[in-house]
Amino acid sequence: MSENITVLVTGANRGLGSKIAAEFVARGAKVYAAARKPESVDAAGVIPVQLDITDPESIRRAAEVANDVTVLVNNAGISTRANLLTGPMEDIRAEMESHYFGTLNVIREFAPVIERNGGGSILNVLSALSWKHPAGSGAYAAAKAAAWALTDAVREELGPRGVTVAALHVGYMDTDMVSYIPADQKTDPAVVARMAVDGVLGGATEILVDDTARRAKAALSGAVS
Repeated sequence: MSENITVLVTGANRGLGSKIAAEFVARGAKVYAAARKPESVDAAGVIPVQLDITDPESIRRAAEVANDVTVLVNNAGISTRANLLTGPMEDIRAEMESHYFGTLNVIREFAPVIERNGGGSILNVLSALSWKHPAGSGAYAAAKAAAWALTDAVREELGPRGVTVAALHVGYMDTDMVSYIPADQKTDPAVVARMAVDGVLGGATEILVDDTARRAKAALSGAVS
């Protein structure tokens, strides 16, 4: 099935994005690997594309190039580790510009592309911190919570148009973004990538990667203290 799809992955030059792009390639898909600096993309078998999710014109140009996309993976993001009361406001705004407005702008540009191509899927890479909001990661958690709400809302809008919208929730992964976290507390991003692709191809709308994400979701209903 995956040999019949065309995928665009944002933030595909490193970390989870690179692994997701490689996983789709391994399964026979055509893959556009989007990054602010496409020359930094080194995954085999992908088509590098310039895309800055905070720049609407860059997104528009990418949609013109990758006009055969049927699967969009919104992976690009940042982590400033800013708290909300004393963290720099420019960092807090940057988190929201990336995880919320950037993701939304990419969806708004690519959803019509996917629809024109007969329908398909959108995967938003979220976090256990979409549901759990520690003060030390206040900016990141708030932005991911907003992205979760975004995901639910556009799922309702796009479902009747033949586009499935899924959310991937995960705790810490072994990437540069959380290099300060001990290795035994992190999941191999290659494992996360396999679960993400399995979920997309299986039509899932929610992919809970690890116990951290599962506990965070359970706590929403008061099941976990």
